[in-house]
Amino acid sequence: FPPNIIQAGLQQYKTELVYPGEDKSMDMDTGATIDPADKSTWMFKSAWSNGTNILGLVIFSIVTGVAIAMCGEDGKPLLHFFESVSIVMMKVTTWIIHLAPIGVCFLVAGQLLEMKDIAGEFLKLGWYFFTVLLGLFIHGLIVLPTIYGLATRSLPFRFIANMGNPLATAFGTASSSATLPVTINALEEKNGVDPKIARFVLPIGATINMDGTALYEAVAALFIAQMNGINPNIGQVIAIS
Repeated sequence: FPPNIIQAGLQQYKTELVYPGEDKSMDMDTGATIDPADKSTWMFKSAWSNGTNILGLVIFSIVTGVAIAMCGEDGKPLLHFFESVSIVMMKVTTWIIHLAPIGVCFLVAGQLLEMKDIAGEFLKLGWYFFTVLLGLFIHGLIVLPTIYGLATRSLPFRFIANMGNPLATAFGTASSSATLPVTINALEEKNGVDPKIARFVLPIGATINMDGTALYEAVAALFIAQMNGINPNIGQVIAIS
């Protein structure tokens, strides 16, 4: 549970190792020896890094939702406030999605100006892009529909067709958080999912069940390694994946 809800929207808590210096020393509180060559003996401290504490926000939202439900009529004004905020944020997100291609165009143009061999760089990126898309298509069009069919005993084609708008938004923004309002709307309006289920499961799934991010980061790590002349062996590839 985040100690500060405003801070949870801007920072994440983390622990950092404290470098003890070149020489061995002793912890004055415990008397333990601190060896610079053994990181397991180093001291650590708490710190805050830039980034949204999404899991903390989800927990806060769940607790707040339960409290509003238990308050009955007295909690209705706060409920209407959050519903209004959700509608406004969906509108702002739509504007950002529509303007995103322009921003991406300028970002790509700036990178192109810094390249010496544009054709060679595009060939490398093309293979990388193809590998990521191939993995996503296998996972999204074979693995997930198979799980859906086994779980529901029905064909997944209609369900997938109704999710066309969220899929296009996810592809264009590469962000689970940006796609979340569109996904919730599609599940409730087109696929008939209970709003209580959709609004409870999707925020948690967008935070924890990030299959696409896991696949992308594994391929990105291998791509960066090969770009730097490092060829991982099969064990390292399995460990990264």
